[in-house]
Amino acid sequence: MPAFAGGARDVNGVNVDTILLDQSRMRAITGAGEHLTIIPSMDGNNPVDIDTLADTTPQACRFVYDESITFGPDIAKFHKTTFQDPPDGALISEGAAAYRDNSTARQAFSALVATVGNCAGGSAGDLFVGDWKADANSLHLGPGGCGRDYRVVSLALLEVTFCGFPQSVSDIVMTNITANVPK
Repeated sequence: MPAFAGGARDVNGVNVDTILLDQSRMRAITGAGEHLTIIPSMDGNNPVDIDTLADTTPQACRFVYDESITFGPDIAKFHKTTFQDPPDGALISEGAAAYRDNSTARQAFSALVATVGNCAGGSAGDLFVGDWKADANSLHLGPGGCGRDYRVVSLALLEVTFCGFPQSVSDIVMTNITANVPK
């Protein structure tokens, strides 16, 4: 069992379960109401690597299907939940990885930015990354009408991914999750 699974969900005051938004908040933010439900098999405490898809993806872009690459090897605690809105064909997920300290979280974020840059510079960059931008604390990818947003806050790396919702929904979800991270 990986070190980040089970046990106390708190790392130096950051609890990956309580910083994420509950279903009622996600329903309100997305405007999907009761149509927005958690996909049962996609609410977990371990990063998911979809090897069958990652294996067919250029090496630089495997992070899209391999959360072990996205969040790196030094995760102390992890939680990710994916929601669906079937009537609108929309998905949104929220994830949080906590690391033992701020420096380790920043290293994971920097590695992710470098990985995204390598993917974007390759022949498959438009497909997997699309328009992207990064600054000292955030990263945004916009491939094909979907999006991925990341933010490093304290000792946590946060993720919101979405398809079928506008960027503004991701921004509001990320703002709310960020506000839940103890400073």
